[in-house]
Amino acid sequence: MPDSHIQRCLDLCAQAHHLGGEDLSRKLIELQQALRSLETDRPETTTETAPPAADLDRWQHEPVITMDMHGYLTGWNRGAEMLFGYTPDEAIGQHILFLYAEEPDAHISKIFELFLDHGSPLMEVRRRKKSGETFRANMTLQHILDDNNEAVAMEAHLSEIPDRLSTEEKHRLYAKIIEDSEAGILITDASERIVSVNPAFSRITGYSAGEAIGETTDLLNSGVHGTDLREKVLAAMHGADVWQGEIIGRRKNGDLFPQSVSIGVARNADGLVSHAFSMFSDISALRAVEERMQQIVNFDSLTGLPNRTLFHQLVEQALAVAHRNKDHCALLVIDLNRFNSVNDSLGHEVGDALLRQVGQRMRNVLRQEDILARIGADEFVVALSSIQKREHSGLVAKKLLACLESPFVIGSHALHIGASIGIAIYPEDGLNAGALQRYADIAMQRVQRNNENGFLYYSPEMNLRAKEQWQLEGELRQALSGNQLMLHYQPKVSLRSGRIVGAEALIRWYHPEHGLIPPDKFVPLAEETGLILELGSWILDEACRQIRIWQDVGLEPLPIAVNISARQFDNQLPERLQATIAHHHLPCELLKLEITESLLVRGPEKVIPIMNELVALGFNLSLDDFGTGYSSLAYLKKFPITTLKIDRSFVIGVPDDENDCAIAQAIVTMGKQLRQEIVAEGVETQAQMNFLRGLGCDQLQGYLFSPPIAADEFERMVRDGRRLILD
Repeated sequence: MPDSHIQRCLDLCAQAHHLGGEDLSRKLIELQQALRSLETDRPETTTETAPPAADLDRWQHEPVITMDMHGYLTGWNRGAEMLFGYTPDEAIGQHILFLYAEEPDAHISKIFELFLDHGSPLMEVRRRKKSGETFRANMTLQHILDDNNEAVAMEAHLSEIPDRLSTEEKHRLYAKIIEDSEAGILITDASERIVSVNPAFSRITGYSAGEAIGETTDLLNSGVHGTDLREKVLAAMHGADVWQGEIIGRRKNGDLFPQSVSIGVARNADGLVSHAFSMFSDISALRAVEERMQQIVNFDSLTGLPNRTLFHQLVEQALAVAHRNKDHCALLVIDLNRFNSVNDSLGHEVGDALLRQVGQRMRNVLRQEDILARIGADEFVVALSSIQKREHSGLVAKKLLACLESPFVIGSHALHIGASIGIAIYPEDGLNAGALQRYADIAMQRVQRNNENGFLYYSPEMNLRAKEQWQLEGELRQALSGNQLMLHYQPKVSLRSGRIVGAEALIRWYHPEHGLIPPDKFVPLAEETGLILELGSWILDEACRQIRIWQDVGLEPLPIAVNISARQFDNQLPERLQATIAHHHLPCELLKLEITESLLVRGPEKVIPIMNELVALGFNLSLDDFGTGYSSLAYLKKFPITTLKIDRSFVIGVPDDENDCAIAQAIVTMGKQLRQEIVAEGVETQAQMNFLRGLGCDQLQGYLFSPPIAADEFERMVRDGRRLILD
């Protein structure tokens, strides 16, 4: 083998080392020819000069790519640039896989060795251009060998396979497919305007092409949260992946319908999105079948209520939530009394109608989140989720029994039926649905043994407490109509002058047998039973009546604060208050309304309009027990509140407790920034007063000056000009 041949190959390698782009590719061709001369041991005749003109012409126009044995591109000629759209600078150094049309798998990098083991085969491949367009091509691969006859690089020659259809034929075919498609298709331009729809679009939506073209996809927007078609189209046009999913659409007649949607985009020659297309199908029938199957599997066919299987699933989910939130849950087993006699004597049709009516009545007295199911012939079960107090389940049981008291009219029959109810509580009695139902069933059977309507807790101690609550509820109803209730007034004193500047009206219950019952014993019960509405109305009317009396006897007009329950705070509250004020001929400024932070949890969007209406009428609003609830300080500035009351739990520790001092100071500082009056509740010592006064607190209310007192005593205190000693 001539040394000149070897030296020629070495020179070519050295020259190629410093080249790039087309020069490198041309040099590699010369090197390949030199290596072939070495293989055949023929004198080298062409490697000392540039390739012949025919080879150079082929090199310029035929796409040729060279790469190392790992697949990284080392050469990229003009033909490759014209075919793929990448310049040599963009391509060289990349891995060959970036040109593949399909997603490469973990082993595709071995493809080169696989195809080159037996020569240089011709293969058909799919590749992707810079524009994103994919195409088919014929490709041949061959090795570039070194002087030891070992492969050091690869060379690929490609030629694009023309489409079997002409452009015009393809356009006609695509148009035919779109026109005949069963799926609705709409196309929007870059301005989000619909430019084309197919007949299926009109058939599904009711909109003709003339009505749709020129509009945006808001035309089909159902208004259902999270299903905005326009939002999905915009996301696709701004680079998101093709989106597939289900949304709710709206037809021209206003009907909503579920649809399966696929959204993609089309790009122009520059790779920019020019259009978006949406393909959708009406899947109403499919969803109806699925819902019917779910109804059969999970619901009682007679009443439409959940069956035992679904009930247990829902209860387990509710118990998991209660466990995280450390809440109580209750399970009530309800067995209808005398149902079998109705069924046997009047027939199954009457019995079935009775069960349906029973289910409807019980559903109407339960909360939306409570679960009612039918699990036996005449047996129902209720799950109460997230109850605040265990005794609340007894109140619900009482409502369920009450709803069965009126007769059930079925045909010519007026049927009377009762029930026995057993109650088990989570987590005291059981930790899962099965255990709770078993224990509640035991309690229900104990009620049945007494042959009476009623309910019983699985825990005897709880049953005793519940009976006390029921008795107290009945007595409170009597108190409202029996002159057992009265208002006391606790003075509010200015920390600037020491004078009385107002008072808070506080309810008292003097029981004929048990004497004075503290408000914390009966006000929460009134909240749970709904009696708070009647109780709150009585307080407002009584406070206004007393203010009117003081006005008539010439007492100095002082604002009286009245607590407003969250249940009272509805859209009708301004009208009710205005009627009460008008009835007693009082100015609104003499009635101050105190609300608690728990009211604000209901949501500012619901509360603020009512507050603004009250303020517009002339009422002043005070935020009671501030710091103990969950109100957001960010929202506080939006509420039209004139007074903040520091809760007694933060006052009791000052001035000795650093945390209470810091909280009190923060509240006063914030109130001053919001230009609100600051009142401290529960002030009992001179040291507390001095500290709060030093912070800039405006008023105090507490036993240091006076406990809540009767109306006549408060009147004497005001007439006598009693003052707080400030120094």
